[in-house]
Amino acid sequence: MRLLIPTVLFVSFGLLSHGAAATTAPRNPQQNPSQQNPSQQNNADDKYFVTVPPGTKVILAVTSPVWSKSARVGDPIYGVAAFPVSIDNTMAIPPGTYVQGVIDSLTLPTRKIPRAEFQMHFTKIIFANGYTIPLSSTSEFDLNSPGVNDAKAASNLLPQEIPPPQGAMTAIVHAEVSPVSDILLDNGSQIETTLQSPLKLNANTVADAARQSTPPQLQWTSATQCRPTPGTPGSPDTIIPGTPGSPGTPDTVISQGPDLPSIVIPGIPATPGTPATVISGSPGTPGTFCPGPPAIISEAADIHKESFKINSPAQLAGQQLKKGSYQVTWDGPGPDAQVRVIQKGKLLATLHARVATLEAKSPQSRVDTATDGSLAVTAIQFKGKTYALAFPAKSQPAAPPGTSAALTKKQ
Repeated sequence: MRLLIPTVLFVSFGLLSHGAAATTAPRNPQQNPSQQNPSQQNNADDKYFVTVPPGTKVILAVTSPVWSKSARVGDPIYGVAAFPVSIDNTMAIPPGTYVQGVIDSLTLPTRKIPRAEFQMHFTKIIFANGYTIPLSSTSEFDLNSPGVNDAKAASNLLPQEIPPPQGAMTAIVHAEVSPVSDILLDNGSQIETTLQSPLKLNANTVADAARQSTPPQLQWTSATQCRPTPGTPGSPDTIIPGTPGSPGTPDTVISQGPDLPSIVIPGIPATPGTPATVISGSPGTPGTFCPGPPAIISEAADIHKESFKINSPAQLAGQQLKKGSYQVTWDGPGPDAQVRVIQKGKLLATLHARVATLEAKSPQSRVDTATDGSLAVTAIQFKGKTYALAFPAKSQPAAPPGTSAALTKKQ
């Protein structure tokens, strides 16, 4: 299973590209590169370029919505640079530059987990003057994949004026969204991507594009088709009062003397009257309500906790681990992470690792070791997860004499 380095995605209004360095060389004085056809971006006569280093953040605003009912893996994703990327006072990616990508995986929200997750890679950058750079879909952990070999082979077949792919750029997006929402990513949603490999650009052509670029709008119109409707109060019951009854009169008794019977004159019997008449009113209607808009979640506070087992002593990034069960925790989605190794509640070590993306959910937990016969742990996969931890081989010490090479625990 191949490991792909994910790009971290946050809500952000800034750009981090510290440590970036531009490389320049004299250009051909016979021709101004900004006046060349953008398709001639890699002409050997034009040597003035700027290199955007790995780790540079690129803030994008989504320009086409992603719908909840129709979104599928393989669908295109479109965005525009919302903040400039500058390398050593040289413009590299001006705001208003367009970026095109593809959705690689998609997790829809549920009633229990109102969150959508996207994994995507970007395939193309298009500047305002038509200067187009195809992007690689590979990373430093995937150097032997067919994509790399295909890209190298294709670059030998392409016309000289078309550059081969470079600058791998992927992204993971987490959006807080209701499962009844009709939209997963709305217009203007700001996402953060990170370059995983260098991106070499013609600085003069980029400068020309910057003069033509229009920064994206700050206010976006939502693409949602949900429209709330007000409810109706209905009407109350109508009451028609009845008629009151009469109490009537008692009998009249007239006495005639001691030896004669009394004379009784019957009274008037009472009348019951009539009850009130109630005419029922009409019930009201509740109306319809729209869920809140999707919101990109900042992953900075996310804490990941996973477990793994080893069957015999091992070296993990220079730390000696005994046989047993361990926990690893780290903050955020990566790609760089400070991993804490814990056993029985005790912190054993804090190690540097890379958070890598798998092509599919891992069917089982697994600890991978180096193929050089050492017990150096190179990667840890976790059951049911699409990410793994990768430990750089250069940080792994040699295995002590007399130790075995096999160390792969499957759960």
